[in-house]
Amino acid sequence: MGAGLVPAALVMGVLSGCSSDPEPDRPTGAAKSQAKDGAKSAAKTGTPPAAKGGTVGGAGSPCALPVSFDLAAGWKPQAVKDDTEFGLTRQGPVTLVCEIDAKPAGNIGFLRIWTGGRSGEDPRKALEAFVAEEAKDRDKVAYAGTKAGEYAATEVTYLNTNEFLDAPKKERAFAFTTPKGVVVVHLGGLDTEEHEGMLPAYELAKKSVRGA
Repeated sequence: MGAGLVPAALVMGVLSGCSSDPEPDRPTGAAKSQAKDGAKSAAKTGTPPAAKGGTVGGAGSPCALPVSFDLAAGWKPQAVKDDTEFGLTRQGPVTLVCEIDAKPAGNIGFLRIWTGGRSGEDPRKALEAFVAEEAKDRDKVAYAGTKAGEYAATEVTYLNTNEFLDAPKKERAFAFTTPKGVVVVHLGGLDTEEHEGMLPAYELAKKSVRGA
């Protein structure tokens, strides 16, 4: 998470705080296909695929979202209340609506879900506006087209170089447009090491996006 949101994190801690599916030893049928997809994702990122621990965004979910996706085992979602007074939960065209905490799984960081904008909005433009506010000091910014489950998406990777950080740290996000507007999924982390340790959960979320 960018240094620009450190106050937001403190506020959101005051404003706000997934059944497990057993993994078969020898996947067959649909499970085998999912295993192949996970292997492809691992080959691209250099990290092993994350084990699924639940879903977020659907009926009965802690977070009301226009889509749903899978959560890595141990990650805990929690809805975030909109800070209308100070605007700390708003960046670009989107508003923070859900934080998925990695601490129960052994990492320090969050997947943060932001929603807003309009149904026909360009996801790259929305993502550019988001990043401009999330990390005002940044380097090695790279945008690329990708897929978020069934949706065409744009992904960004960059180094947050804010002077108040101990060292520059990697961050990334992807954005896509739904009939209900734009969704941005952002992964920060305490530092680059924590960020890289959480990449399997980020990749699981990205490949499993589907209509809520």
